[in-house]
Amino acid sequence: MRRKIPSSTALMAFEAAARHGSFARAAEEMSLTEGAISRQIGRLEAFLGVTLFERVGNRVRLLPNGERYAAQVRESLDRLDRDSQYLMGQPNDGASLDIAIIPTFAMRWLIPRLGRFQRKHPNITVHLAERMEPFVLAGSGFDAAIHFEHPAWTGMRTHQLLHEVLIPVCHPELLAGRKRKTALDELPRLHRRQNPDAWLQYSQETGTPLTNPAIGARYDLHGMLIEAALGGLGVALVPRLYVETELARGSLVAPWPEGKTISKTFCLILPEPIGLSREPIQAFAQWLLDEAKQGL
Repeated sequence: MRRKIPSSTALMAFEAAARHGSFARAAEEMSLTEGAISRQIGRLEAFLGVTLFERVGNRVRLLPNGERYAAQVRESLDRLDRDSQYLMGQPNDGASLDIAIIPTFAMRWLIPRLGRFQRKHPNITVHLAERMEPFVLAGSGFDAAIHFEHPAWTGMRTHQLLHEVLIPVCHPELLAGRKRKTALDELPRLHRRQNPDAWLQYSQETGTPLTNPAIGARYDLHGMLIEAALGGLGVALVPRLYVETELARGSLVAPWPEGKTISKTFCLILPEPIGLSREPIQAFAQWLLDEAKQGL
């Protein structure tokens, strides 16, 4: 069936005029005459059978139908622009992967290791995009996701990578002159907003007394908590796998016991079995699973 799509020139002229609220400014942006912009929009209105602009003398005003259509056209043009630039940036003899991933896991665990994958597979480009919540992988444009285990992934192929074990960490200077057994209750505690009961659960599991586990500043991401701890703002309860480097360097210390409960498990999620996936996905999946085994 033939698609009912207006010309790209008419759509770009309309989007520019709608954004500027002026045919003249749209003409300047597109290096056309104002008359050319007016003709393109007239053709678009005739094609659609809808009036998009109200014309009063030399002035134009976008009508409600035009406002809605302008937003839709702008989104489509932006997506086409991104997709075109994305394709232009791909090597002719290479492949690329689009991976959805939790941002802190990307920054703290995957990206520091990604150079090893690139050295092993120089013709595969890995693109990472932040996704905080589970989503429908099929039709999303992503080849895979790295996320927590969740019922939303039912029907997908999930491969366990690493377990998230929480541990309190702080800047070593915060412990100066304090007894470590009681310091945790005396120092400011930092919280992850999405897990407000973490300190209470930690206190109950480890038998560490905390007078009021809920007191303290709240942050959205574990990455923010880690930076706050490095800045001496308090004690952060974060996954150990995120702070191994800082603990080894001594920029953070962890004199208290780990949490006993594994709160979440990181997984690689694929739409189909590894063996049935494209070769670049197979290569990335196998490398990722091997890296996770070494990190256990």
